[in-house]
Amino acid sequence: MPSRNLSPHEKLASFEVGVRYQMYSALSLLILGLQLNFQEHITKLAVYCLICGTILFSFSIYLLSFAEYWKKNLKFLGPITPLGGLLMITGWILLLINFIK
Repeated sequence: MPSRNLSPHEKLASFEVGVRYQMYSALSLLILGLQLNFQEHITKLAVYCLICGTILFSFSIYLLSFAEYWKKNLKFLGPITPLGGLLMITGWILLLINFIK
């Protein structure tokens, strides 16, 4: 299946998704940083997963959105975006487990 280039509107929509998730994560991490004591390993691991996931998810979307403008082939970043999303989900699940116990 040949890959197609995204339209400017689709690139902007993708960029906005990256910004939105980065903002959600930033606000969540700010609240967590003020509320948690980070004494338990699961809490630290959850926050690290959220931070790394946000960086991989959002920044890979940013770079992919600008790849054509910069005339760079950054398609190798495509698989990194879902990996970042998986890390973010893992972080939220770990926080949920921490709060339940």
